Amino acid sequence: MITGELKNRIDGLWDIFAAGGLVNPLDVIEQITYLMFIHDLDTTDNLRAKESAMLGLPFKSIFADEVMVGDRKIDGKQLKWSVFYDFDAGRMYSVMQEWVFPFIKNLGGGKDSAYSKYMSDAIFKLPTPLLLSKVVDSLDQIYDQMEKVKDSDIRGDVYEYLLSKIAQSGLNGQFRTPRHIIKMMVELMQPKPDFTICDPACGTAGFLVASEEYLMANHKKEIFFDRVKKDHFLNHMFFGYDMDRTMLRIGAMNMMTHGVDSPFIEYRDSLSDQNPDKEKFDLILANPPFKGSLDADTVSADLLKVCKTKKTELLFLALFLRMLKTGGRCACIVPDGVLFGSSTAHKAIRKELVEGNRLEAVISMPSGVFKPYAGVSTGILIFTKTGHGGTDKVWFYDMTADGYSLDDKRTEIKENDIPDIIARFRSLDCHCEASARTGCGNLQTYNEAENPRTAKSFFVPKAEIVENGYDLSINKYKKTEYVAVEYPSTTEILADLHELEMQITAGLAELEGML
Repeated sequence: MITGELKNRIDGLWDIFAAGGLVNPLDVIEQITYLMFIHDLDTTDNLRAKESAMLGLPFKSIFADEVMVGDRKIDGKQLKWSVFYDFDAGRMYSVMQEWVFPFIKNLGGGKDSAYSKYMSDAIFKLPTPLLLSKVVDSLDQIYDQMEKVKDSDIRGDVYEYLLSKIAQSGLNGQFRTPRHIIKMMVELMQPKPDFTICDPACGTAGFLVASEEYLMANHKKEIFFDRVKKDHFLNHMFFGYDMDRTMLRIGAMNMMTHGVDSPFIEYRDSLSDQNPDKEKFDLILANPPFKGSLDADTVSADLLKVCKTKKTELLFLALFLRMLKTGGRCACIVPDGVLFGSSTAHKAIRKELVEGNRLEAVISMPSGVFKPYAGVSTGILIFTKTGHGGTDKVWFYDMTADGYSLDDKRTEIKENDIPDIIARFRSLDCHCEASARTGCGNLQTYNEAENPRTAKSFFVPKAEIVENGYDLSINKYKKTEYVAVEYPSTTEILADLHELEMQITAGLAELEGML
């Protein structure tokens, strides 16, 4: 969450736009996003130049000596934020309008790239040089403040706060999955350099960005010293679909500023026949929309065969199974109703996960995780597509704290189950061989099979889940340990009350004597 000085500066930037005549929140967010992208291009280009030098790899700056903008060749250095920031307002406006903005619209590897698709209709809307100058100064101060926070997730928090402005303005608001939850899910799934990764409801591409960050932190040399893996990472690894062009635009820019040249981020209704993907992905990470129901006529027929329903949260689970390769894995967020709903469709999709594939884990999250935007209780399902079963037991974890208070303020607290979840999940029996092979770095072994049902985590055998109608709610299996409490006898309680009454009477008498 954004608080304090940084929040005040973002609010101040919003006020600058309003004073300059831009009041539509979507327009403001788009213009801020473009300018942040321009700023980050400069920073990222410098960082990649340093990394390439350290790795001994060739590197060509996008701000080469001469850059083509339309039919003109210009000095690329003038397009750098750190250079035009020092120009006077008139010259800065001219450079931005005539050179910088056309330049960023044509980045991304050509007209067929996802980025180019969603930037092609982008418009520079700042009306005056004075407004641009004020906005650039304000953004520079925001970046200085972000640098002081020293939090790797601060960029995502800034986006979250900007998107909250849409909801506050009465439009179709959107909110992202909290970054620490995204990071936890990526850490649980441990993506590899040869994976193909997808989020069919990607929004601002938070899961894809976190996967890229994990790969860069754990497999950077493996990726960049192998030509095939590098090409896969830059051009063929990441896929994201959404139906909001603003989110797609932000997502494409977000991926590019994280060093992924050509993410496949596309406008697509994932649940419809527009989405032909079958057995394509090694890993799916998603928080699909829980928007209730939709028109069944728009839903792909093969999804309805698995789960005949209008509820998006159930249809997306069927979609994930269709999109995954055999052996591919998924970690997704679902509302609690998916875990225990009693309708035929609810039971059908849970049965498919348990009987037709390998359901690995159910992580129950507290209802405050998505506050202040929503108070819905959710869980995380982790499963592997096998097509022929494989579930013998399912690991349950009862998360009660995620490092933040569970009220609307979401202030940081000490209680945090996330490190324990990651450590225990990586040490599960079914992951021991994989952990040893990939070197996940576990220093402690947990024998989850011996945990009692009163513990935070435990296994439930498949047979018991089947007996309970494939109910996956942790409350169905968790046992509460009751501790006997001894209370004073009724006689003692009455004596204490009588003594208190006498003290009150004496106090009142003393008070009356003072009047």
